[in-house]
Amino acid sequence: MMLPIDPTTIDPADIGEQRATLEMDHEEAIEHVRETFEAAGFGVPVEFSVSEMLNEKIDAGRDPYYVLGACNPAMADRVLEASDGRVGALMPCNVVVWQEEPGVQTVYHASIMRIGRLLGMAPDDEEMADIVAETGEMVEAAYEAL
Repeated sequence: MMLPIDPTTIDPADIGEQRATLEMDHEEAIEHVRETFEAAGFGVPVEFSVSEMLNEKIDAGRDPYYVLGACNPAMADRVLEASDGRVGALMPCNVVVWQEEPGVQTVYHASIMRIGRLLGMAPDDEEMADIVAETGEMVEAAYEAL
Protein backbone atom coordinates (compact mmCIF):
# COMPACT_ATOMS: atom_id res chain seq x y z
CA MET A 1 0.00 0.00 0.00
CA MET A 2 1.30 3.42 -0.94
CA LEU A 3 0.65 6.22 1.53
CA PRO A 4 -1.36 9.10 0.02
CA ILE A 5 1.03 11.63 1.58
CA ASP A 6 4.75 11.55 2.29
CA PRO A 7 5.13 11.61 6.10
CA THR A 8 8.68 12.96 5.77
CA THR A 9 7.34 16.18 4.23
CA ILE A 10 4.96 16.94 7.08
CA ASP A 11 6.12 19.69 9.40
CA PRO A 12 5.26 19.08 13.08
CA ALA A 13 3.23 22.31 12.98
CA ASP A 14 1.04 20.75 10.25
CA ILE A 15 -0.25 18.26 12.81
CA GLY A 16 -0.22 20.63 15.77
CA GLU A 17 2.54 18.70 17.48
CA GLN A 18 3.34 19.92 20.99
CA ARG A 19 5.99 18.61 23.34
CA ALA A 20 7.07 19.62 26.83
CA THR A 21 9.44 18.23 29.43
CA LEU A 22 8.45 18.12 33.08
CA GLU A 23 10.94 17.50 35.84
CA MET A 24 8.78 15.57 38.30
CA ASP A 25 7.84 11.98 38.96
CA HIS A 26 5.44 10.22 36.62
CA GLU A 27 2.34 10.19 38.83
CA GLU A 28 2.83 13.85 39.74
CA ALA A 29 3.19 14.71 36.03
CA ILE A 30 -0.06 12.91 35.17
CA GLU A 31 -1.93 14.88 37.84
CA HIS A 32 -0.31 18.15 36.71
CA VAL A 33 -1.15 17.55 33.04
CA ARG A 34 -4.74 16.57 33.88
CA GLU A 35 -5.27 19.68 36.02
CA THR A 36 -3.61 21.96 33.46
CA PHE A 37 -5.72 20.68 30.55
CA GLU A 38 -8.88 20.91 32.64
CA ALA A 39 -8.03 24.53 33.50
CA ALA A 40 -7.61 25.20 29.75
CA GLY A 41 -11.17 24.00 29.04
CA PHE A 42 -10.75 20.28 28.44
CA GLY A 43 -12.31 17.41 30.30
CA VAL A 44 -10.49 14.09 30.62
CA PRO A 45 -13.17 11.42 30.14
CA VAL A 46 -10.73 8.63 29.24
CA GLU A 47 -7.32 7.77 30.65
CA PHE A 48 -5.20 4.67 31.03
CA SER A 49 -1.68 3.41 31.54
CA VAL A 50 -0.46 1.80 28.34
CA SER A 51 2.69 0.61 30.09
CA GLU A 52 0.77 -1.15 32.89
CA MET A 53 -1.47 -2.89 30.35
CA LEU A 54 1.43 -4.02 28.14
CA ASN A 55 3.59 -5.03 31.07
CA GLU A 56 0.74 -7.10 32.50
CA LYS A 57 -0.46 -8.65 29.22
CA ILE A 58 2.81 -9.35 27.40
CA ASP A 59 5.52 -8.61 29.96
CA ALA A 60 6.76 -5.75 27.78
CA GLY A 61 8.97 -4.16 30.42
CA ARG A 62 7.85 -0.66 29.39
CA ASP A 63 8.72 2.45 31.36
CA PRO A 64 5.71 4.50 32.55
CA TYR A 65 3.55 5.67 29.63
CA TYR A 66 0.12 7.19 30.22
CA VAL A 67 -2.65 8.50 27.94
CA LEU A 68 -5.08 11.24 28.96
CA GLY A 69 -8.01 11.52 26.54
CA ALA A 70 -8.86 15.22 26.60
CA CYS A 71 -12.12 16.59 25.23
CA ASN A 72 -13.97 19.88 25.05
CA PRO A 73 -17.63 18.96 24.45
CA ALA A 74 -18.47 22.10 22.45
CA MET A 75 -15.50 21.55 20.12
CA ALA A 76 -16.23 17.83 19.81
CA ASP A 77 -19.81 18.61 18.80
CA ARG A 78 -18.67 21.18 16.23
CA VAL A 79 -16.07 18.91 14.63
CA LEU A 80 -18.50 15.98 14.46
CA GLU A 81 -20.95 18.21 12.62
CA ALA A 82 -18.29 19.69 10.33
CA SER A 83 -16.79 16.30 9.44
CA ASP A 84 -20.02 14.30 9.07
CA GLY A 85 -18.93 12.35 12.15
CA ARG A 86 -15.65 11.06 10.72
CA VAL A 87 -13.25 12.89 13.04
CA GLY A 88 -14.95 11.04 15.90
CA ALA A 89 -12.79 8.05 14.91
CA LEU A 90 -9.79 10.03 16.20
CA MET A 91 -11.37 11.16 19.47
CA PRO A 92 -10.56 11.89 22.21
CA CYS A 93 -7.66 14.30 21.75
CA ASN A 94 -4.89 12.36 23.43
CA VAL A 95 -2.19 13.88 25.57
CA VAL A 96 0.55 11.38 26.35
CA VAL A 97 2.92 11.41 29.33
CA TRP A 98 5.94 9.14 29.18
CA GLN A 99 8.92 8.78 31.42
CA GLU A 100 12.24 9.59 29.75
CA GLU A 101 14.08 8.74 32.97
CA PRO A 102 13.09 8.83 36.63
CA GLY A 103 12.04 12.40 37.40
CA VAL A 104 11.85 13.49 33.74
CA GLN A 105 8.56 13.19 31.83
CA THR A 106 7.66 14.09 28.23
CA VAL A 107 4.19 15.45 27.53
CA TYR A 108 3.17 14.99 23.86
CA HIS A 109 0.12 15.96 21.82
CA ALA A 110 -0.82 16.05 18.14
CA SER A 111 -4.00 17.78 16.96
CA ILE A 112 -6.72 15.43 15.77
CA MET A 113 -8.40 18.46 14.23
CA ARG A 114 -5.36 19.21 12.03
CA ILE A 115 -4.75 15.52 11.28
CA GLY A 116 -8.41 14.98 10.37
CA ARG A 117 -8.31 17.89 7.92
CA LEU A 118 -4.92 16.81 6.51
CA LEU A 119 -6.25 13.30 5.85
CA GLY A 120 -9.47 14.53 4.26
CA MET A 121 -11.66 13.33 7.14
CA ALA A 122 -12.77 16.92 7.74
CA PRO A 123 -13.34 19.68 5.22
CA ASP A 124 -10.76 22.34 4.44
CA ASP A 125 -13.23 25.18 4.95
CA GLU A 126 -13.73 28.21 7.18
CA GLU A 127 -15.69 26.35 9.87
CA MET A 128 -12.96 23.72 10.21
CA ALA A 129 -10.27 26.41 10.17
CA ASP A 130 -12.07 28.09 13.08
CA ILE A 131 -12.24 24.79 15.00
CA VAL A 132 -8.53 24.15 14.38
CA ALA A 133 -7.66 27.67 15.52
CA GLU A 134 -9.81 27.57 18.65
CA THR A 135 -8.66 24.14 19.79
CA GLY A 136 -5.10 25.13 19.00
CA GLU A 137 -5.42 28.15 21.29
CA MET A 138 -6.74 25.93 24.07
CA VAL A 139 -3.85 23.48 23.70
CA GLU A 140 -1.34 26.36 23.55
CA ALA A 141 -2.78 27.73 26.81
CA ALA A 142 -2.39 24.31 28.44
CA TYR A 143 1.20 23.91 27.25
CA GLU A 144 2.12 27.41 28.38
CA ALA A 145 0.79 26.51 31.84
CA LEU A 146 2.69 23.23 32.05
